[in-house]
Amino acid sequence: MNLKKIKALILDMDGGLLRDTEPIGDLPDIFKRIESLGLKVTFATNNATRDETQYIEKLSSFGIEAVPEQIVNSSIATAMMLKQAYPEGGSVYLIGEKGLENILARYGFYPGEEPVLSVGGGMDRWVTYEKMSEAALLIRKGIPFYGTNPDKSFPTPKGQTIGTGAILAAIQAATGVSPIICGKPYPHMMSLALERMQVTPQETLVVGDRYETDILGGINANCPTALVLSGVTSRKTVDDLDPQPDMIYEELTTLVDDLEKHA
Repeated sequence: MNLKKIKALILDMDGGLLRDTEPIGDLPDIFKRIESLGLKVTFATNNATRDETQYIEKLSSFGIEAVPEQIVNSSIATAMMLKQAYPEGGSVYLIGEKGLENILARYGFYPGEEPVLSVGGGMDRWVTYEKMSEAALLIRKGIPFYGTNPDKSFPTPKGQTIGTGAILAAIQAATGVSPIICGKPYPHMMSLALERMQVTPQETLVVGDRYETDILGGINANCPTALVLSGVTSRKTVDDLDPQPDMIYEELTTLVDDLEKHA
């Protein structure tokens, strides 16, 4: 593909920029170089544990400056989809952390018990058997089941730990009901990022480490894609991917090297 046509980047965070509390590469230098290329940037992550302010603070701790309009995550996508289904807002039985709760509140939704409009499932590092059982009981009664994202694992400095998709899979196994997924690979987050940056899909490179969400999300949005091997996807699995990403790099640093060569 022609990198000269790229005007914007949609960057995944977990596995692309960070492994939880560990940076991947010299992030201040990487973003100084991206800025010098005149590229617009949106940070798009399936991680629903933080809101925009919390993400801005986390990025700042790694030397990356961002504004709220540059942050898009699966919490925002979930809130937007719930708002479409329930314009008046209301009570949701929520499995998730404070970031998801904060964003849903802005759209008029709040955690509650029966009666509820829906069950919302996201990453919850303090989830209990009782909480998951209550979600399953509600879903069995016919309450709609929404999930922030399908990521089964979560990259940390120690390795891959349990992700949202694993929590959702347990509830699905107990109920026989598949969740309505709001984040990547579905187009809601990508569409919002493109709209905010005022660019076309063909001008926007989607970058991430997880093929089944980041890369397929870019493909579903008709954007060119770049897979980085700094997170969950290994070099030995690349040949089996279909369709293939447009480009493959070891990490974000080598992608920026290539962008500079074609500037």
